[in-house]
Parts: sequence; C-alpha cells; structure tokens
Amino acid sequence: MRYSISSLYATAAVSAVVMAFFDSASVVHGFALTSQRASPSMAAAAAARQPLVLGMAADDSSGGDPNEIVGKRIIVTGDVNGGYLRTCISNEAGKFRRLLGTMSPPDDGDEAEIYVEGKRKMIDGFIRWCKRGDKAIGLSQRLTVKEVTEVVPTGLYDGFYVRTGRD
Repeated sequence: MRYSISSLYATAAVSAVVMAFFDSASVVHGFALTSQRASPSMAAAAAARQPLVLGMAADDSSGGDPNEIVGKRIIVTGDVNGGYLRTCISNEAGKFRRLLGTMSPPDDGDEAEIYVEGKRKMIDGFIRWCKRGDKAIGLSQRLTVKEVTEVVPTGLYDGFYVRTGRD
C-alpha cells in the first residue's frame, strides 16, 4: 500500500496529539512515534478527560441549540434599493442557507427589513455574512446591519422572497 508524504505527516500529527493527550507511545504505518512529556496543563486536561470544543465563532454566543428553528428580524442600511444587493441577499438567504422569509422594500430611504426563519446556525451565519457588508457583496454595494431582533418564527413562508414595492 502506498501513502503520500502529506498523509503520513497528517497521520503522524494526529498520532502525536493522541499520544500527548493519553501519554502513550504508538506505532503508525511502521513508524514508531515518540513524544515529549505532556505539559502540566495538557496533562490536567487529559486526566480530567475534558472534551474538545470546536466550531463556534467568537460572535456565536446565542447559546441555543444550533438546529433549533428561530426567527430574526434584521434591519439593514446601505444601497438597499439596488437590484444586485437584493439578488445577493436572496441567493445567500434562500439558496445557499435554505432560510425562509422576506426582504421588505425600503421606504424612500436606505433602510430595509429582512425577516428570516430557519436553523439557528444558518441564521447566525447569514447575519455574519450581512455584517461583512461590502466585503461580502462585492462591487460598490454598501450594507450595514443596524439592528437584529429575535422573534417567534411564524411558519408562513415556503421560501425566501424579496419584495420590490411594486404591488
């Protein structure tokens, strides 16, 4: 069986972490792995068998179940009259994150309301995307998140819609 150098390095790195955590020696793919003694803090974590926490960004402090269905009302300002911006928001919310809801047309200004409902982790990601503003959307479009409010999900929508104000 042939192994690439990168897979051997990855295997050795993972094995070294396991050895440091469990304070044991190992042989992986014919290579004897040895390691230094674990630091006192790492040894204490291994002794306590503390779980490794991964995945949440620093601003994901919502604290709830990531798969819980929630609703959020987001007030945004910027170039909200532009068709490109609204198309980007529709694609990001509806197609990429599978959120339900609507973006209302602005009232003769530069402020619009976005209502989304879906899984908490998807909504948190969408809000982070909105907060990135012009870096997320590109071109010369501006977008600033003014306010985010958690609301009870209504269940009225079967997709994400952008209203144009031409009723």
